[in-house]
Amino acid sequence: MPTQYGNRLVLGISSRALFDLSDSHRVFQDQGLKAYSEYQVANEDKILKPGDSFELVKKLLSINELVTGGHAVEVILLSRNSADTGLRVFNSIQHYGLDITRAAFGGGESPYRYMSPFGCHLFLSTDAEDVKQVLADGFAAATILRSGKGGGSGSQLRFAFDGDAVIFSDEAERVYQEEGLEAFAETEKQAAREPLSGGPFKPFLSALHRLQSELPGDQCPIRTALVTARSAPAHERVVRTLRAWGIRIDESLFLGGLSKGEFLKAYGADVFFDDQEGHCQSASEHVPTGHVPHGVANQ
Repeated sequence: MPTQYGNRLVLGISSRALFDLSDSHRVFQDQGLKAYSEYQVANEDKILKPGDSFELVKKLLSINELVTGGHAVEVILLSRNSADTGLRVFNSIQHYGLDITRAAFGGGESPYRYMSPFGCHLFLSTDAEDVKQVLADGFAAATILRSGKGGGSGSQLRFAFDGDAVIFSDEAERVYQEEGLEAFAETEKQAAREPLSGGPFKPFLSALHRLQSELPGDQCPIRTALVTARSAPAHERVVRTLRAWGIRIDESLFLGGLSKGEFLKAYGADVFFDDQEGHCQSASEHVPTGHVPHGVANQ
């Protein structure tokens, strides 16, 4: 990661995750790139409505108001638009008063290759192929599902994560998929004191933990939760793994296979990340959700 970013938490986000571009995207799909470009230019002064990750971004940027110097977090626009067609997006950013000043416009190509130069920890997009490329490059990324559900009602920013194949590697999930629940439970019991390998979201979670550590503990604007289908005794390896990593999770829900949606709603998640599409579809009925197309469940 570039040294000039220091300990800053950096989020890369696509235009369609930040704003509702469904009308213009329909033009692109039905009429092609030329018609899309003309549509965007003709409507560049028409302000876009917030997208599914808008409130998340707004809460994230508000953290800068609480720290000295105001540089704890940064959001960078990573878009397939050209700079010309992207003018409408920046006009909307300015309209809503979002402090987003850096961007990469790919001119039709994926902007994933700019994740490293910008020092991004996480990429959110509605384009599954772009997300897969970012994950393949070793960065956390998720495909934001359309849900229309807002995040938590308070000012605190609440992240929720699945465990296996998201925070952790998919090594335990592979045992479950290939050998069944009984073999999974026995393997995890035997390996309880062996830390799991890190998954694609471990670096992002580490960055969140560092940021939390620098903010007032009694008024921290960020809260994290692990929401996993695991239950006892398979919980022990998870607890010991996080302890070995030196990462704090504020809340841990071991649901033993129960549906996660109602729990995520009760927690007030601003976004939930899971590797399994079925879990994501169910969760998106309650909270904003990102699918992480990683691990054995996505092969």
